[in-house]
Amino acid sequence: MAPPVANVAVLGSTGSIGTSALEVIAAAPDTLRAWALSAHSSCQCLLAQAERFAPHRIVVSDPVAAAEFCWEDLPPQVELLTGPEHLETIAREPEVDVVLAAIVGSAGLRGTWAAVEAGKTVALANKETMVVAGPLVTDLANRTGARIVPVDSEHSAVFQAMQAGRREEVKRIILTASGGPFRRHSAEQLAEVTVEDALRHPTWDMGPKITIDSATMMNKALEIIEARWLFDLEPDQIDVVVHPQSIVHSMVEFVDGSIVAQLGSPDMKLPIQYALTYPRRAPSVATPLDFGEAMSLEFEPPDEERFPALALGREVATSGGTAGAVLNAANEAAVERFRAGELHFTEIVPSCRAVLEQHDFDPSPSLAELEKLDAWARQEVLRWACL
Repeated sequence: MAPPVANVAVLGSTGSIGTSALEVIAAAPDTLRAWALSAHSSCQCLLAQAERFAPHRIVVSDPVAAAEFCWEDLPPQVELLTGPEHLETIAREPEVDVVLAAIVGSAGLRGTWAAVEAGKTVALANKETMVVAGPLVTDLANRTGARIVPVDSEHSAVFQAMQAGRREEVKRIILTASGGPFRRHSAEQLAEVTVEDALRHPTWDMGPKITIDSATMMNKALEIIEARWLFDLEPDQIDVVVHPQSIVHSMVEFVDGSIVAQLGSPDMKLPIQYALTYPRRAPSVATPLDFGEAMSLEFEPPDEERFPALALGREVATSGGTAGAVLNAANEAAVERFRAGELHFTEIVPSCRAVLEQHDFDPSPSLAELEKLDAWARQEVLRWACL
C-alpha cells in the first residue's frame, strides 16, 4: 500500500538545509509535498521556490525586506505572510504533517517550539533548539506526543544506530568530527586565520555560520549539548573523534562492546530525507558511497588544547539550566564579529567562556528567561574590544 503524501513546512527554505530539503521533496512528489516555506529576507530565492513548488503559504520573517520586494510574480494561489510570528503560524497548521526546522541559530527556536507544542513530527536541523532549551523541549514533546527526528548528520547517525539495541544497552555515543580546515594548524597558525580561510571546509557544503563553527569545533561542542538532551544521556556518555573523511557520521557503543556506525556520503540530503520519511526509507537522491574504489577511514582524538570549544561544550552539557542559551548566543555574536573583522579567530571561544562565566546561572529557567539571557549574552560579546 502506497504511503500517504506528507505535507512539509520548511522553516528556513532558502538556506543550505532548506534548499537540500526541497531537492528531496522534488524527487518524491508521490510522498512529500512542500506545504509552506519561509525565509528571513531572501525574497528573490523564496519567490523562485514558490513558483516551482506552489506551496499554500510562504513567510518572510523580515517585514521590511518583504515590503521592499516586488511580489507581482507570486502565484495567486500562494499566500504571503510577513513577520516572525508567522513562523509559528505555519508550524501549527493542522494540514502540516512534518515541520523541518532549518533556521540557523536561536531564531529558529520559536517556530520549532510551536511545532512541538502542536504535536508535529519535527525534522530538527536547528541544533540550537536543544542547546538553548533541551529539557523544556523534550518535556513538551513528551506531553504533546510530538516526534523529534534529528537532521544533523551526527545525530541522525546516532538515532539510526541506536535502533540496533535497546536504550538501556547503550554505553556511549561517539560523535565524529571532520576536524575542519585547521586540524593540522599550530597555535601560531590559528592566530593568523582569516574569514576566508575559515569558510573553506574540506568536506561539507554548509552555510557560513555552521562552517565557522566547524572550524572552531564549536559545532561539535553544541552537538554534545544537543545529544545530551536529545538522547537523554549523561555527558560522560558522549565522546568525540576526528574523522576527516566524513564518511562515518557517528557511532553507538553498546554495553557488550559492539559499536554500530552509520556510513554515507557527506551529503545532507541523506539525513534530511530520512527525517522527512521516517520510519520508512526511500531511494535516495544523494550520491551513494562507491565501494568499487579504494578508500581509507581515519580516526584520531581531537586536540582540545588547540580547540577548547569541546571542553566548554562538555561543561555546559553538565551544567544544563541557562548555560546552553548563554553559550549559543555568545557564539553566534562572536562569529558575527569575527566575520565583520572585529574579533580574531582565536578569540571566538574565549569570548564565549568569558560571557558564560559572568552570567547568573539558573538551573531551571523558563523559556522567557532563556530568551532574555540570549539577548544579554549577545550584548556582552559586543563589549569585547574591536581589533
